[in-house]
Amino acid sequence: MKQYFSIGELLIDYRHDREISQLDLSSLINVDVRTIQRWEKDITLIKPDKEKELAEATLLPYQLIRNLNASVPIPTFYDFRIRKYSLTVLNNELPDAKWLKDRVKEMAKRIRTIDVSTDMDILRKDLMLQKNNREPISRAVLARAVELLPTINLIIMDDHNNYSGHCIVLPLNKEAYRKLREREMVEADIQISDLANYKTMDHPVFFNYDITADCNDNIYYLAHSYLDFFKTLETDYEFCSFTMRYDSYEINRQLGLQLVWEDPVQKDGLGLEYHPRFYTGNFDNYFAQFKS
Repeated sequence: MKQYFSIGELLIDYRHDREISQLDLSSLINVDVRTIQRWEKDITLIKPDKEKELAEATLLPYQLIRNLNASVPIPTFYDFRIRKYSLTVLNNELPDAKWLKDRVKEMAKRIRTIDVSTDMDILRKDLMLQKNNREPISRAVLARAVELLPTINLIIMDDHNNYSGHCIVLPLNKEAYRKLREREMVEADIQISDLANYKTMDHPVFFNYDITADCNDNIYYLAHSYLDFFKTLETDYEFCSFTMRYDSYEINRQLGLQLVWEDPVQKDGLGLEYHPRFYTGNFDNYFAQFKS
């Protein structure tokens, strides 16, 4: 992660990362290009009403913008590759699974069930980035998944009620799971007919479609919620996950998931490496640690 000391420095790096001009950014948030120039030179600060608009348009964490957009900025680390911020070096790296065990009872009141009617636009924008601009699941599929699994299809907001991350889990029927595992279909192919009511299945399957947040604390609050769901689930189940981000691999292994297949390292449109992998298993061994 790079440590930022001003909002201007952050905006310059954002434009370079997204390969857009000052004019492009000004159009994105409906301000004059000279306003962008003043912000980048730290001549003027962003007005409070534009902070939220900037966060929604760029998906830069609102708290990151707030920290840097101040007369006395709060130095903050940020990584455009994983799109996470932190205040200290100690919280830059992804903690291991023991972090979850030690803090399993910590929950965030800022988490709620996804409301597709109001949340879809921001979720779609974030998913397009998470999936390297691949088409995400449809509104209808997400709406049905939320209906079937409201407990773990979640969105997390910050203290100012701005979007900070989400968790999307799809309950699949066995044929859809087989096709994903055998690589006969991809995530974008999933239809409503591929979903199932897990309560009526003797061995339900849960597909972790996506989990992301703007800082490690928030992603673990989301993880707490779905792990708590599986900890109390009174049936055998299969959990599967398709990951591309490098910061997901080690935590999947520590949680007890098994690697089924992997693709060679690829590069996205920004030249950043990603490594597609498919995991499956359950959390029984992980939960056994709580009894020791």
